[in-house]
Amino acid sequence: MNKFSFLLLCLCTGASTFAQTVTVKSKSEKINGASSEGYATTLEGKKIDVNTAWNKFLKDIGKVKNPGGIITITEPAVGATVYPKGILYASIEGNDENATIWLGLNKEEWIVNDIEIVTKEIEKLVYRFGVKFYRDQIQKQIDEAQRASDAVDRQKQRLTNQNKDLVNKLSNNELQKIELEKSLEANKLDHFVLLQKIANNNNSQDSVANAGVQIKKVVELHKERQRKVN
Repeated sequence: MNKFSFLLLCLCTGASTFAQTVTVKSKSEKINGASSEGYATTLEGKKIDVNTAWNKFLKDIGKVKNPGGIITITEPAVGATVYPKGILYASIEGNDENATIWLGLNKEEWIVNDIEIVTKEIEKLVYRFGVKFYRDQIQKQIDEAQRASDAVDRQKQRLTNQNKDLVNKLSNNELQKIELEKSLEANKLDHFVLLQKIANNNNSQDSVANAGVQIKKVVELHKERQRKVN
């Protein structure tokens, strides 16, 4: 059961009693030499994990290209509207502890009437991704904990079945013990009776042998008498 204790320790270590909060802040980035306005959020987690989720999330927005590390999203679907000529930019930086993702646009590349609407939607997208990332990470922990719980249940059932089998074997063993004890008592009695019969037989043999000797003497006497007849 030590491995289950270790597994429980690992699961408890990875769990947090505090809710993770997504905080989105406005942030400017230099894209192709021009300033782009957007929003960023820093998430707890390894950069490689955040990056995988981030790229997948962006592919649902539009056509994703990644030249030189700056991600370009063309024909983005922002809110309920698809912008065929629109371009969004995204980036990610971080380490093994946390990662910061950013999503924004170059106002010079957009129609003035669309900028404010799209910018608000960008903030929502960044927030939505942060919430989704945390929930997905927690779901992985839930799945892992559930697998561990299922493994414990299977082990518990196996031990329960094993216990039933052992109890049945013990019951059969006790019955066999009783039968063997009865057989042993019967064997002791048979042993005593046989010894007595052997002793009686030996005594009978001695009596018969003595009788045989006496009879032979009588026979010899009769023969001797017969010889003396004249």
